[in-house]
Amino acid sequence: MNDELTVSVLGTGIMGAAMARNLAGAGHTVRAWNRSRAKAEPLAADGVIVADSPAEAVQDADVVLTMLYDGPAALDVMRQAAPALRPGTAWVQSTTAGIEAIVDLADFARAHDLVFYDAPVLGTRQPAESGLLLVLAAGPTAQRERVTPVFDAVGGRTVWTGEDGAAGTATRLKLVANSWVLAATAAAGEVLALSQALGVDVQRFFDAIAGGPLDMGYLHAKSALVLEDRLSPPQFAVGTAAKDARLIVEAGEANGIRLDVAAASAARMERAAAQGHADEDMAAAYFASFDERRPNG
Repeated sequence: MNDELTVSVLGTGIMGAAMARNLAGAGHTVRAWNRSRAKAEPLAADGVIVADSPAEAVQDADVVLTMLYDGPAALDVMRQAAPALRPGTAWVQSTTAGIEAIVDLADFARAHDLVFYDAPVLGTRQPAESGLLLVLAAGPTAQRERVTPVFDAVGGRTVWTGEDGAAGTATRLKLVANSWVLAATAAAGEVLALSQALGVDVQRFFDAIAGGPLDMGYLHAKSALVLEDRLSPPQFAVGTAAKDARLIVEAGEANGIRLDVAAASAARMERAAAQGHADEDMAAAYFASFDERRPNG
């Protein structure tokens, strides 16, 4: 294929690992790095070259893709990679970084003559593994053909939000979308908890709303993870969801609005994480309704 690339993937958690596999499966040369090398090692079986350092991973890369915990983590790793970054390299920044952090990342890109793409993704483990993420992207039109093969390998669709990655338009859309996801997840958990507390069979609630405007596939999917004790491995972890919820609250405050539901969702996620659920699916925020890690009954 004419558009084979050398792609560096920095961060191989739930999303990054799936993206690296799909990039390799699409015929690209992929070098991956993770702070904990043991998490990256399984990628070798899929043809991914596992690097010992960010600088080694980005050597000769056409595109660098970051999928790390947050903005400061992405900036720290890119600073470690800096000695090996080639001017003109495209940087696809997919970490959910928040509005303030995206400015720092864009400044780094500008200082190192990188072509910056603000490109967070929507989706969880299953669509990531299937290469069906929704890519939200902003960046220069003139060089989009360089990153399009990357987006096509990891996503089912790309939505362009602007030509200036530094403006963070894609990140802003990601925060809006995540605010809805987090609110729906918290509400699903509370429905299950209240049903248990009131002695109501939750199936009666599902039957009552079936087929109507209040019925949601997402409600059933997240509820099933709790009811069937399938919280591990996570689709989207509690700890990461708590971080994203705080970014949403901060974005609202910075723009003069109060987001009470987002703040409550953040508190629930943080409480569930403190109870020991940080690495479970964010549906485990259900347990934040109880004083103990696992309610009886």
